[in-house]
Amino acid sequence: MARRLADWGVDTIFGLPGDGINGLMEGFRRHRDKIRFILVHHEEAAAFMATGYAKATGRLGICAATSGPGAIHLLNGLYDAKLDHVPVLAITGMQETSVLGSNYQQEVHTTQLFQDVAAYNLMITNPQQVPGVVDLAIRNALGKRTVAHLSFPNDLQVAPITGDPYRHVSPGKPPKSSTVLSQPPVPAAQADLDRAAEVLNAGRKVAMLVGVGARDARDEVLAVAEALASPIVKTLPGKMVVPDDHPLTTGGLGLLGTRPSEELMEECDTLLMVGTSYPYGKYLPEPGQARVVQIDVDPSLIGLRLPVEAAITADARLALGQLLPMLQARTERSFLGKYQKSRDAWLSDMVSLRDPDRNPIAPQYLMGCVDEAATNDAILTCDSGTVATWSARHWTIRGEREYYLSGNLASMAPGLPYAIAMQHAHPGRQVIAFVGDGGFAMLMAEFLTAVRHDLPVKVIVNNNNSYGQILWEQIILGYPEYAVRHRQPEADFAAWARACGAFGVKVADPAALPGAIREALAHPGPAVVDCDVNPNEPPMPGKIRYEQAKYFTESFLRGQPHKIATLASVARDKFNEFRS
Repeated sequence: MARRLADWGVDTIFGLPGDGINGLMEGFRRHRDKIRFILVHHEEAAAFMATGYAKATGRLGICAATSGPGAIHLLNGLYDAKLDHVPVLAITGMQETSVLGSNYQQEVHTTQLFQDVAAYNLMITNPQQVPGVVDLAIRNALGKRTVAHLSFPNDLQVAPITGDPYRHVSPGKPPKSSTVLSQPPVPAAQADLDRAAEVLNAGRKVAMLVGVGARDARDEVLAVAEALASPIVKTLPGKMVVPDDHPLTTGGLGLLGTRPSEELMEECDTLLMVGTSYPYGKYLPEPGQARVVQIDVDPSLIGLRLPVEAAITADARLALGQLLPMLQARTERSFLGKYQKSRDAWLSDMVSLRDPDRNPIAPQYLMGCVDEAATNDAILTCDSGTVATWSARHWTIRGEREYYLSGNLASMAPGLPYAIAMQHAHPGRQVIAFVGDGGFAMLMAEFLTAVRHDLPVKVIVNNNNSYGQILWEQIILGYPEYAVRHRQPEADFAAWARACGAFGVKVADPAALPGAIREALAHPGPAVVDCDVNPNEPPMPGKIRYEQAKYFTESFLRGQPHKIATLASVARDKFNEFRS
């Protein structure tokens, strides 16, 4: 197995050994000159690292875990890979074949457990299967951009590769040339282009919604938007497709998005969706309001949210390049101009929220300090939670910056594992994990992994001593918050960083924050800035809907604790926006 993985160019495996994969570990040891095994503290982190590695490189991510509980721990990270369409191969152990079905210790049938997450899912039953099924697993993961899984019983891990206990006909060893996988960009069919051009040229108020599927098509996206005089709205995973300071974009969409983007969706009469099947239908145009053109390389993702008049199954870059000369350049640009003005006002409001005089520290100010100090090719990873709101609105995509989070799964805790894997994949770039105290605490042992592997990741902890997003979700449902704030003492993650032999600083004074951020980013090794932020700062939606305001009020009437501090935070935000 190790040799076959090396034949495919695999150079990194993230995992945690156990007696269920000791035979595999010996194979990895014998080939450690070709494959680096990065030892983690929790299998969930290994799966997140494999996912992050695949997201940042486009290559196959691989994670390994022992049988039973080790394999079970992989699932959260593997679902993250599946739902965000990245190729990951999971390798797990299994009890000896002679004891299967006997209620043996840790006997968990992982092929049944993984049947929903893995497109290719097999328990190996004969040593001579290995080269061929490794090829098939990798081809499925790469070709379908999803998860594959191989389970390897203990006795087969140590069996002679020439052994055939069942006296079956040997399939033979595949030739090395079979490790070549062709993935050419898919061009669009002319009939589909003709229909799309017809719809787009007929539109008067055209909007574009672009997702991470268009990440390699920045120039083409901008050229098409310019021709159509179309504002560009971005999904959160697609944040890096277009620079945030470009005049054609209105920013993100949805709960973490911008007011101009939401209002744009309410007014447009034509929508061009590129590289996204955006899951939150309530933020899209009402069915029948807008004619829709959708471009996606996966035909199964077209038409999931809205009726589509023109569908193009193709690579985003190629399709947009083919479509561009068929579009009628617009001279009427009042629709675009309206939302450019709205966007400028929104950005001014966002800058006003980065108030350095507020104490406790405003989380917007924390993210703003990181944004100002980071390099133009920095990679930011983020956890789910309120940190996603602050990063969505205050991390500026410019230059070659990138941005990653758990998109469709929206899992807590991937920020640090992502950063470790991406720093390993891109040793010359600045990699920053912007995480909440809740997500960091779940897998904080992996910071020690970064130290041990000399990976200079920078971790910025937005510490509100609570599960902040859940807190606000309870309020928005009309309930007073319950069981979402931690008791004292508050965690000091900077002390943990120093205990690991790394840089760590705790910040509670807003005046000290910019210097602490700059010092951490300049540090040659791993670093943690643990920043105490205002726990009562609400992650307000771009546009407050009636139902949200209604439930917010009801939660206060029912006895919401900390309501004075919360109202004071909201009032200060609105005052700053007005003053700007």
